[in-house]
Amino acid sequence: MQSAAKDVKSYLEEVPAERRVALEKLREQCLAVLKGFEESMQYGNPCYSRNGVVEVGFASQKHFIGLYILRTDVMKTHKDLLKIKGVSLGKGCIRYSKPEKIDFKVVEKMLKATVKSAGEVC
Repeated sequence: MQSAAKDVKSYLEEVPAERRVALEKLREQCLAVLKGFEESMQYGNPCYSRNGVVEVGFASQKHFIGLYILRTDVMKTHKDLLKIKGVSLGKGCIRYSKPEKIDFKVVEKMLKATVKSAGEVC
């Protein structure tokens, strides 16, 4: 869902209640791990940018929670850890069919890898 919210806190207040805890945890992880990144609302969703380039984002979509890891090397390296039922992958998108499908340990690994990455952004 693209939002007109001005900030991430407002965005989280308007997401469905059954997804809010998972999205709040994703935000907490992003803020804790992505040091030096700027949190903003872009494309109607929470995003995390470094040097003006969006590298990470998340969203509550109609049928899934999307986590956007836009460094292609990070997605390739962690792809095998994401092969579970209820999770589908795009070029830079991880789609979780239900909040409980999110493996926050894997998310943390991917965020840490993003911080270290200088690879291509898709």
